[in-house]
Amino acid sequence: MRILVTGAAGNLGSRLINQLRDKHEAIGADLHGDVEYFLDIEHYDACCSLVNAVAPTIVLHTAAWTDVNGCALDPARALRINGVGTHNLAACCANSDIPMLYVSTNEVFDGMQRHPYREYDSPNPQNAYGYSKWHGERALQQINPRHYIVRTAWLFAHGGGNFLQAILAAAKAGKPLRVVSNEIANPTYTNDLAEAIARLIETRRFGAYHLVSQGAVSRWGFARYVLDRAGFSDTPIERITRQQWQRPSLPPEYTALENIEASSLTISLRPWQEGVDAFLKAEGFCL
Repeated sequence: MRILVTGAAGNLGSRLINQLRDKHEAIGADLHGDVEYFLDIEHYDACCSLVNAVAPTIVLHTAAWTDVNGCALDPARALRINGVGTHNLAACCANSDIPMLYVSTNEVFDGMQRHPYREYDSPNPQNAYGYSKWHGERALQQINPRHYIVRTAWLFAHGGGNFLQAILAAAKAGKPLRVVSNEIANPTYTNDLAEAIARLIETRRFGAYHLVSQGAVSRWGFARYVLDRAGFSDTPIERITRQQWQRPSLPPEYTALENIEASSLTISLRPWQEGVDAFLKAEGFCL
């Protein structure tokens, strides 16, 4: 397949490019970075020009504004990038009868349940980031019937400024740690997600999918596991509530996802603990 990946300079996009190039022709586009094409998804004509020039078999749309606090401070920009930008690309793909995969988030759900959300539970986003990603989901669903919607959660990646790396950096620096204990979701290793997406697009079975690591945990439990495995078991972590951690965007409390649809195709990610262990080994930690 000839595969166009947007957001190719990002953690997930770049990993997808590396994953796909073993079997396919993978072409990257982004606003910056070492990619084949420059693309600003806010501009419809630019999206269509690129799709027409590349003539891909499928488009994997990972480009997004994922700064949840930034989205809360500027919801109009979040909507332009994550919502309207996805609408633009979906329309261009539909015009050329090209399938499209969109990477969304667990934050499209409201967090009111106490059991994992399944693929066809009703979204009810509670913050600007979640709403902007839900807008993208709806646009793709309504415009292009040949689509995949992939929701994921709590991604951690090599070279990224994510929660896992922030916790490790604080522990190494001897800084006090305070971590929320009542936000629960599925920590997911970006390498595992990229592999699952590569397998999913081979199936040609369109629809909504929850591609997350098996198992859910609180932010505090996630941090505790990471530090224990990385050699910082003596580092204390104060438990706090999400209401005590002041920030512009308040995430939903419980957004664990369950993989029903992809697992029926024998596509599932390993438990989050195994993903963390693989990450730490690759980073040079002796477990």
